[in-house]
Amino acid sequence: MSGACKSLAIAELLRLYRSGQLQPLDAIELVYNRIAQRRSDAVWIHLLPREEALARARELETASRDLPLYGIPFAVKDNIDVAGLPTTAGCPAYSYVSNRTAHAVSKLLDGGAILIGKTNLDQFATGLVGTRSPYGTPVNPFDAQYIPGGSSSGSAVAVASGLVSFALGTDTAGSGRVPAAFQNIVGLKPTRGLLSTQGVVPACRTLDCVSIFALTCSDAASVARVAAGYDPEDPFSRRADAGPLFSAPPPRTFRFGVAAPEQLEFFGNPQTPQLYARAIRDLESLGGIPVPIEFSAFREAAALLYQGPWVAERLAMLQPFLALHADEVHPVTRAIVQSANRYSAVETFEAIYRLAGLKRQAEAIWETIDVLAIPTAGTCYTVTDVEAEPVALNTNLGYYTNFTNLLDCCAVAVPHSFQSAGLPFGVSLIAPAWRDAETLAIADRLHRMQSLPMGATGIAVPFASHPQFVPLAVVGAHLRGQPLNAQLLELGARFVSQTRTAPHYQLYALSGSVPPKPGLVRVDGPGASIELEIWELPFEEFGKFVSQIPPPLGIGSIQLEGGEVVKGFLCEPAAIESAEDISSSGSWRAYLKSNAPTACSDNSALPFIVCIMPVGLRHVRASVRLSASYERLRSRLGARLRCAQRPR
Repeated sequence: MSGACKSLAIAELLRLYRSGQLQPLDAIELVYNRIAQRRSDAVWIHLLPREEALARARELETASRDLPLYGIPFAVKDNIDVAGLPTTAGCPAYSYVSNRTAHAVSKLLDGGAILIGKTNLDQFATGLVGTRSPYGTPVNPFDAQYIPGGSSSGSAVAVASGLVSFALGTDTAGSGRVPAAFQNIVGLKPTRGLLSTQGVVPACRTLDCVSIFALTCSDAASVARVAAGYDPEDPFSRRADAGPLFSAPPPRTFRFGVAAPEQLEFFGNPQTPQLYARAIRDLESLGGIPVPIEFSAFREAAALLYQGPWVAERLAMLQPFLALHADEVHPVTRAIVQSANRYSAVETFEAIYRLAGLKRQAEAIWETIDVLAIPTAGTCYTVTDVEAEPVALNTNLGYYTNFTNLLDCCAVAVPHSFQSAGLPFGVSLIAPAWRDAETLAIADRLHRMQSLPMGATGIAVPFASHPQFVPLAVVGAHLRGQPLNAQLLELGARFVSQTRTAPHYQLYALSGSVPPKPGLVRVDGPGASIELEIWELPFEEFGKFVSQIPPPLGIGSIQLEGGEVVKGFLCEPAAIESAEDISSSGSWRAYLKSNAPTACSDNSALPFIVCIMPVGLRHVRASVRLSASYERLRSRLGARLRCAQRPR
């Protein structure tokens, strides 16, 4: 079982189920074994007994394997009802047993998913920290000293730790996104009303959303397509336009908004500004065009959520309970909710009018951009920090999230990189309502190009391609920055990710090829894992590209380290008889670096430099837009070229 299933990613589980290599019973046993190994870390408020989950798995043996979520294990935040199970909203005194399952959960169960349990949260879904629960603080798997993020803390940790394939959260102020950023997973906050909130304990009922945590954007989209749907019993449910939900081809170009530097906040973290700048460059490399925007309207709208009368919506739900059980409510939560008493009806209407004005300002900005690209959170705090300043630091965490539902936007929080201490950093792509599919498509490309692990599992994000494109693996002269990369760009190819082959290949430096090229060969016995890049070519251009490839190279099937098979460059075996085996380098780039000239006296490499570097520079100018890294590269290469031209 463990050999067949490398992760709980939805796409992989479905592939294994449908090929007969795995059964839902196997996956559920794996889930409960992992949960047992973790022991108690405050992830779960109510864990279904193993036998109940296994019984559900056995039921599926007679069901169609074509169900969209056949045998997929999941969890729900414990402010969402499941018939027969207690709903606590993170407060034992509030607990009740529902006789009805929430609309979104019912749709998931009908789609073949298997419920594992209900997860911990900041009490009454009030907070972005994950520490305001009498059930304890779920442990951040990257560093236990740091907060897991809230309010959907348990759901995010369960996904990141590989305990379930996906989990439902809720998102009013950012609770479906901040925990995703701190757990290196995807957090999807759909357009308000796309997923019914029937059966969800309200926080701010006019703003609440059911959110989705998943290991990849494609997994989040798969869940959203099943869970979404108009619900006539939910007065805040909305009918989506006709057409496929949460599925769109990635755009070749798009405009993304970037706030002015003086409007960005990183709250004293010296590393996250650099990581965010790198994310902007990565979006540019995907065809994005950065557009400076005025962020003040978003920032002012964010302040209205807790520093305005919308906090009274929380009091509207909790007031009857507070009247009898005030001492049972977390003191920070109680203080936040009771602060609503200071707002009058007049002030409420004044705030509504101000929000309407801010929406108009935002609409003008949306005319100039397709998505807004911002950090999900400027920094992450330790549990000790938050205990010392629970309100101020929580407010900081909402700087980039609190405005989203007030301004009627959809959002995707996507992993991007890691700080030096091993803490994840993520960015959010935000767009007006109903642009969920396009936003997910861009986020998916940004995620896959990073070659990150999924959550804290240590397993790389699996390769996936859009059906309108052919995935192509390149290992040598067509890599980014190499002399033949322009052939890909001219045909509309798009970079997807950097990854490696399965350990069944050897790489050779071919003799006499101009420009220099390697040859990749599959071997019968043990081989090496070779670094490569995945690109996507439009279907209509694939034949044209293949026709440009000279012998001894050709296009064949290459197995990636995750088991996926894609088309890519392979070499005729006869050509390696006179070639140098460079497999130990691990990649063509590493080989070039180790064989690059280190001084002007090394004349043997000068023809190579003079031949290929100007081409490489043209590509760098086109794709990197004179970034700092390009300037360093230009200076370095320019020195070598001047050295080559110097009289001897």
